[in-house]
Amino acid sequence: MCDFFSNLLYNFLIAFGVIVGASVFAGMGAIVNNHSPVKTMISVASSIKIWAVAVALGGTFSSFQAIEKGLLKGEIKSVIKQILYIMTALIGANLGYSFIKLIQRWSKIWME
Repeated sequence: MCDFFSNLLYNFLIAFGVIVGASVFAGMGAIVNNHSPVKTMISVASSIKIWAVAVALGGTFSSFQAIEKGLLKGEIKSVIKQILYIMTALIGANLGYSFIKLIQRWSKIWME
């Protein structure tokens, strides 16, 4: 049971980190290219959310295979675990996107 909660935490933080890390590095690239870093960060964060979930799950096919096996063999516990892993990764990715949006709001306040 402890492994299950550890994996949930890992999925959340990996998805969150992918969004925030990619956005920050895209913002640095935007500075080098003389573009708006905040707009670039928002654009990147919104476009890679699904990839952050895929990275957190370690590849989407393994999760869907586990769900399929669970449904066909009647192992509901396995299906619920995979759905919770997917939901946790989605929450992490969306929270990462919200964090980048918060940075955008802060930048508007700082520019005033």
